[in-house]
Amino acid sequence: MALALRAPRFQPLPTPTPAPPASTSRPSSYYYHGHAVVCAAAASPFTEATSSSRYRRDAWSYAAADDESSSVALVGTGPGDPELLTLKAVRAIEAADLVLYDRLVSNDVLDLVGDGARLLYVGKTAGYHSRTQEEIHELLLSFAEAGANVVRLKGGDPLVFGRGGEEMDFLQQQGIRVEVIPGITSASGIAAELGIPLTHRGVATSVRFLTGHSRNGGTDPLYIAENAADPDTTLVVYMGLSTLPSLAPKLMKHGLPPDTPAVAVERGTTPQQRMVFAMLKDLVSEVKSADLVSPTLIIIGKVVALSPLWIDSSKQDALKVENSYAPEAKR
Repeated sequence: MALALRAPRFQPLPTPTPAPPASTSRPSSYYYHGHAVVCAAAASPFTEATSSSRYRRDAWSYAAADDESSSVALVGTGPGDPELLTLKAVRAIEAADLVLYDRLVSNDVLDLVGDGARLLYVGKTAGYHSRTQEEIHELLLSFAEAGANVVRLKGGDPLVFGRGGEEMDFLQQQGIRVEVIPGITSASGIAAELGIPLTHRGVATSVRFLTGHSRNGGTDPLYIAENAADPDTTLVVYMGLSTLPSLAPKLMKHGLPPDTPAVAVERGTTPQQRMVFAMLKDLVSEVKSADLVSPTLIIIGKVVALSPLWIDSSKQDALKVENSYAPEAKR
């Protein structure tokens, strides 16, 4: 079944340099970092009218509360479906003055942000970083010290391949109180959506989360060693689309059977979800044929065959399934 390639949700634009303050005096309502006023100068990455109209490209001010210490909430938004948010996450999002969010936060989640709150996009994708990680650290610190109720939204769980630990460590070293509100990590949310138990008695005794990106970049998954190719372990690869062509052969070289069931899921749990089921030996070619794009999660292991969506590859080389949320699937 042919699947149409969807248009990218984000259209990143260059970030204008923040303008310096008009005078040398420092109004108490602004927080200055170095010689530039901290403001939301980044262009909105959205094309949707509701999002772009809510986003204001202006400076803002907050009155710091003397009786409250500065704080930042790192909030996990889950794999994409807003109904998978925790109640605590919803309350934090609705109460935020300023929301910094990344590419993996869905528009449905951002719709929960209050009308008076400011949105600042700090997402990253291959070849384009709207902000460096160091700049994100400084923004969080600056707005927290200015008195804003700062919420940092991260897809999945903030402490699972989300660099939330780095942001937490930096802010705590600066004396900023950090609250971490966990989210359903993509591995759990997407596996549940597909009916895949990550562990199952007699099938998989452990599960291992891997990142498809090394710290220094590149497409060779050097982290894959012999102990990762365990037939009794479920492997979940985050951000592994670009490294899949080198990952799959390496797993088979280290002993994982070529007929191991696997699935690649694009934008899991969202209305744009698409997936490809295939044996490990066929996964690379089938993913390429389906034109899956990032973000894509990969699950490899015998438990994949327990999904009601799995079709034995002896009958069909691969199964490409459109998301059950899609309106045409419900007709």
